[in-house]
Formats: sequence, structure tokens, C-alpha cells
Amino acid sequence: MRVDLFDFDLPDANIALRPASPRDHARFLVVRPDDEPRLQDAHVYDLPSFLKPGDALVFNDTKVIPAQLEGLRLREGAERTPVSCTLHMRVAANCWKAFARPGKRIKQGDRIVFGATENNACMSGELIATVTEKCEAGEIDLAFDLSGPDLDQAIAMVGHIPLPPYIAAKRPEDEKDRSDYQTIYAREEGAVAAPTAGLHFTPDLFAALDKAGIERHFVTLHVGAGTFLPVKADDTADHKMHHEIGHVSAKTAAALNAVRARGGRVVSVGTTSLRLLESAANEAGEILPWSGATDIFITPGYRFRAVDMLMTNFHLPKSTLFMLVSAFAGLETMQGAYAYAIASGYRFYSYGDSSLLFRKDKE
Repeated sequence: MRVDLFDFDLPDANIALRPASPRDHARFLVVRPDDEPRLQDAHVYDLPSFLKPGDALVFNDTKVIPAQLEGLRLREGAERTPVSCTLHMRVAANCWKAFARPGKRIKQGDRIVFGATENNACMSGELIATVTEKCEAGEIDLAFDLSGPDLDQAIAMVGHIPLPPYIAAKRPEDEKDRSDYQTIYAREEGAVAAPTAGLHFTPDLFAALDKAGIERHFVTLHVGAGTFLPVKADDTADHKMHHEIGHVSAKTAAALNAVRARGGRVVSVGTTSLRLLESAANEAGEILPWSGATDIFITPGYRFRAVDMLMTNFHLPKSTLFMLVSAFAGLETMQGAYAYAIASGYRFYSYGDSSLLFRKDKE
């Protein structure tokens, strides 16, 4: 499909720089492609009223790490050069894939000292890596001198929360982001971007969902920085998705299959949970235990197998995530929903408002 079909104009005023407070007081656009009202305004705390006893919410329990690293490139016979690296996928105990800026200045074999600046050798600790491979679009492979828990601790010391580019361009990261850009149920460290639909949940909302008889289940998909990369191809068939590591336990798979067997609905909290569940499902719609890397790319025409409803924030123009929601609820429906949301002052992107999408039965 043509990528420009998924384009739209978004005023800067609609881009959220801070989350709603309390989190569950964000606005909530309910989208029903096949029923009336097609569009309904609500708040996230109203979520239980749109679900039924026996439905199941599926959350991504990944935890954001401070994966934005600043440092100096070291090369024999050359000046020290400032570089910025965003880790996006761990491939070994001491190795990460990363996006580097400026990528043109980095070569295979370079050493990078993170935490260092042009004015000092290093800050409180020393974190050094070797560039073992240079790939396309500024992506590099880094082999760190530290490994395992020692590396994790060093990254936590010198790293920063990698705020999405559309926020970072308007303000610097601060201490508040350490909590704001993390779900209350985050557990498994490894993400470099938050599963943002989950940022809206509070203990009060969990209590209301429990009272309404709504189940909660957890999967893990470590969200990578590739989620922020624009689609530069003219056709969706020419776009390459980056891999992300995920896991669906046997216990969770069995529980979700039981939900659907008795007529309940699987409600994905976020596109990350959805992509993982769809990766784990077989042709018959059965969710299987699953672990590994997925690069699933969902565009209109995709047949959904595992997910019945989707809670998700508002996404970027021409992004893979807007393509996904258009596949889920229909392109015309989502074009209309986004036009309504923009005109009505809904707040977009990671810290923005949310939506609840019912799946379109027939495209």
C-alpha cells in the first residue's frame, strides 16, 4: 500500500509533553467501526464500562531502561568525537544493537567511552564499548567491556531515559520522566521505549477492573527504538521492521485461550502486546507459548487471530503503528477518528490521551 495513505496533519498543540494527572483521567476515544455510536468520548477511568465480566486485558510488563548513552568516540590518530547511542535490542550478555548519531563518524573497530565528555575523561564510572559492526541507517553493534548485571548497573549509572524524539525536541528529560515514562506494573527490564497505552493505568483503575470481573494477564515485549523510526519507503512492502524480543508464557497462553473458549474477549493494552500475541498465535487463533524476536508488520488486509479489542494511544503520521490501527479498525474509520480527535483537542503520542478500538469484522 502507498505510505502516503497513512499521512495526516497534526498541529504542535496536540502533542503532549507531560501525561495527564492522575494517569487514568486522560481522555479516551472509543471507536466502533461496525456499530453506533462510531465515536464516543470518555475517560480512561471509564474503561470497565466498555468491557464485560470474563474479558481479559493483556499488558506488556517490560520495563524501560536508561538506554540513551552519551560519550566520546576514540580512534587512534583522531580527535575524540562526541557521539550519542540509543540501545534498542540486547543480543548477548555484553552486546547491544544501537542507533548512533552521527552515524557517519563511526566505524567498525572504534571504541566509545560512555559517560565521558570533551571536558572530562569520564564521569562517576567507566563504560566502554567496541563497535563490532556498522549496519544501515546509523545502526551499530556494540560489544561492552562489562557483561550481565555489571553492564546493567553501569548503563543505569550513565544512561538517560530515551524520550521520544517529538518530546525530546521540545524539552530535556528530567527526573519526573523516570516515573512518568514507566507503567506501574513494569517488571522485566529491557525496553528503550515505554508501552505507552499502559501508562494510563493506576491502582484505582485496577481495583475497578477487578470489581467488574475483568482478568489481567501479562506478556513481555522489549520495545525498541525502532518504534520511533519513520517509514521512509513509498510503499509499505519496501519497509523493513526492526526485531524486538518477546515472551508469552505457557500459563498466559492457556489462560487467554480459555478466555476466548468461553466467549470472553482478549483486549490488548497497547500495540506491543498485540504484535506479540499475533506473533504467538497460529492460523486457528490459538495462542501458543512463544519466545524470541518478532518483526511482524501489520497493515490493512491482515487477518487478526488473537486480539478482539485494542487500547492504544494516538500515533504518528505515516508510522507503522498508525498502519496497525488502520488494519484493526479500518483505514477510513481511523482517518475519521484521528480527524475528530485532532479537532476535539485530544493529546497525541506517548504522554497523550488514549483510545479503545473495537475490531472491524470485515474490511
